[in-house]
Amino acid sequence: MKITERKFDLSVLQPLIALMLMAIAMTILSDNFATKDNLFNVARQISVNVCISVGMTMVILTGGIDLSVGSILALTGAVAAGLLKNGIEWTEVHLFVGFTLFGVIWIAMATGGFLGCFNGWMITRFKVPPFVATLAMLTIARGLTMLYTKGFPVTQLGDRFTYLGTGWFRGIPMPVWISAVVVILSVFFMNKTRTGRYIYAIGGNERASLLSGVNVNKVKVIVYMIAGILAGIAGLLVTARLDSAQPNAGLGYELDSIAAVVIGGTSLSGGKGSITGTVIGAGIIGVLNNGLVLLNVSPFWQQVIKGFVILLAVIIDKMQKKEAI
Repeated sequence: MKITERKFDLSVLQPLIALMLMAIAMTILSDNFATKDNLFNVARQISVNVCISVGMTMVILTGGIDLSVGSILALTGAVAAGLLKNGIEWTEVHLFVGFTLFGVIWIAMATGGFLGCFNGWMITRFKVPPFVATLAMLTIARGLTMLYTKGFPVTQLGDRFTYLGTGWFRGIPMPVWISAVVVILSVFFMNKTRTGRYIYAIGGNERASLLSGVNVNKVKVIVYMIAGILAGIAGLLVTARLDSAQPNAGLGYELDSIAAVVIGGTSLSGGKGSITGTVIGAGIIGVLNNGLVLLNVSPFWQQVIKGFVILLAVIIDKMQKKEAI
């Protein structure tokens, strides 16, 4: 029993050890990595991935996948920016509806939640594989973003909005505070609520959960809805930081979030993983991205390196499963 417990503890600490070693290596290789400004820049970048990856963790824990989060990020950011700047105008009846900052935040989250619900509904109602359903949503949401923005960025959104992405509170960037709240609420949800426990149960054995009386379809819809809401929050952070809603925002973000989840120790087959592990995984991806840029590594090689890191994480997960058996 003691040997098993030690192995488990080591597996939990693996992502944290990897993050520490990577940070030390980057500090040695680049004089600019450990500077205050750069570390805050890394923290801002990680905050966006954390928001997306927390939702992705819940999805993968159920045995699913969500490839649409990057496109949902772009659409929610564009909707928020467009409504904040231009409102809604009906010239036929001479009516104009303006939106406050608080209003567009809720609309962005609601838009993401609706798109996530649609993903969950397609998966549970029509038994569409999660990969296919969310791949379709990736294309749909990206197309809707292009239609809404007409292919042009929406800019000059005001200081109050950009404060969400560039502001500071008590010496800490606002995106870090926002992502911290997301993490705390998500940890509580996963560990202290019945639905959170059901998520783990479904990923571990969906049929057994169904026979035990768990409403599997309802839980899955909730999970995809949460993933959509968190992608909406990430969309707000990205748009606020750039002071611009870019039609092509969020490209490749789904890959970074999946990488963060897998590196953080969540099994792709579901049922095993944690939010805290994912946060560490997002930290590893953030440090890796930033370090490779500081080292002037070609963007093409950066993709190759990240691909091998993901592959290594999956191999380690498979090896640990074999040892458990």
